[in-house]
Amino acid sequence: MAAERLERKLEERLAELGRSGRLKGDELIITGVIPAADGKGPRFLLEGYGAQPFLRMNSNSYLGLSFDAEVRAAEDEAVRQYGTGPGAVRFISGTWSMHVALERRLAEFHGREAAMLFSSAYATMMGLLPQLTTDRTAVISDELNHNCIINAIALGRPAEKRIWKHLDLDDLERHLKEAAQTCDRAIVVTDGVFSMRGDHAPLDEIRKIVDRYDPAFAENAILIVDDSHGVGAFGSTGRGTEEVTGARADLLVGTLGKAFGVNGGYVTGSETIIRYLRETSPFYIYSNPITPAEAAAALKAVEIVDSPRGRELLRHLREMTARFRHGLGVLGLETLPGEHPVVPLMVRDTTRTAVLVAHLRNAGILATGLNYPVVPRGDEEIRFQICADHTPADIDEALAALGAFAAS
Repeated sequence: MAAERLERKLEERLAELGRSGRLKGDELIITGVIPAADGKGPRFLLEGYGAQPFLRMNSNSYLGLSFDAEVRAAEDEAVRQYGTGPGAVRFISGTWSMHVALERRLAEFHGREAAMLFSSAYATMMGLLPQLTTDRTAVISDELNHNCIINAIALGRPAEKRIWKHLDLDDLERHLKEAAQTCDRAIVVTDGVFSMRGDHAPLDEIRKIVDRYDPAFAENAILIVDDSHGVGAFGSTGRGTEEVTGARADLLVGTLGKAFGVNGGYVTGSETIIRYLRETSPFYIYSNPITPAEAAAALKAVEIVDSPRGRELLRHLREMTARFRHGLGVLGLETLPGEHPVVPLMVRDTTRTAVLVAHLRNAGILATGLNYPVVPRGDEEIRFQICADHTPADIDEALAALGAFAAS
């Protein structure tokens, strides 16, 4: 084989990942869904597990909208009307009326002048940050930011890449003060909700610091927030970390693939910046958009979130999250404070994390173990994600399984 020497090296690398506990391994394959019934939420069937039903507590679909009848009907109707794919990139002939309607609705939902769709939130950040980065730009990033931000900074090759200690505002201010001596532009970028921990950035305080140093930069200091885990799942109306903190980013990145239950990503901001990105971002220009049907489904999902029914879903989500957090405390298990439906169970050991994940799966519960390097050493955890289609019985089932492990 022409690639046999390369493959030998890759096999060695895979073996090393396995020895260090970093190998993700085979993916679980979902083969079917059992609808909610008898006081329980939906259950899922997995390849290789026969008819055993599983409670999924590792889903990003925080409001359960991927199974909502109205959302599915909107997508079905759009498929019949527009077909299954966009047929081209946006600037050729791939812009459909549903894309435009969704962008306008997202801008309205977030109180911005404009919005712009990408194929995913990951692609959004990759297509946004480098386009705003010059050889006179400092990019200042929280140390626990998502991988998409890390790679976007690398792609943008700023004059200065600065990392501030997680949620350490004094450290952020120090970096801005130093960058003002050498750079014309500063971009402060942070997750809204940090997906591994469920904590959120204090955007109100970050906003004040950025504004304080803005006059020191010839081309401004701006704040970019990726709130993919916040939008639709956080705040009484689902407007995410901005709503919770009462602050606004200059550019807000969100996803349609989590609380909205569909697929795709987007950025909202000023009309000028969005227009510039449409003309310059390769992740937008050279990649197909989400399908018109996905856009129609996402539009319906946004309408649901921005309605009394959406607020009721969010209220129930907060109740189930509080029930689970309280139950962990009763069991004497460690978590981190917060109100977001990402609830980390701090295990702090790679082997024990793997053993507990296996125990939960044997009990019919799907949860995700996170080990180094996804999280820092000593922060190994199991990330539970509560959803609005979870019921009190579901929460109690998960807690019972954890209690049985703790007692063993």
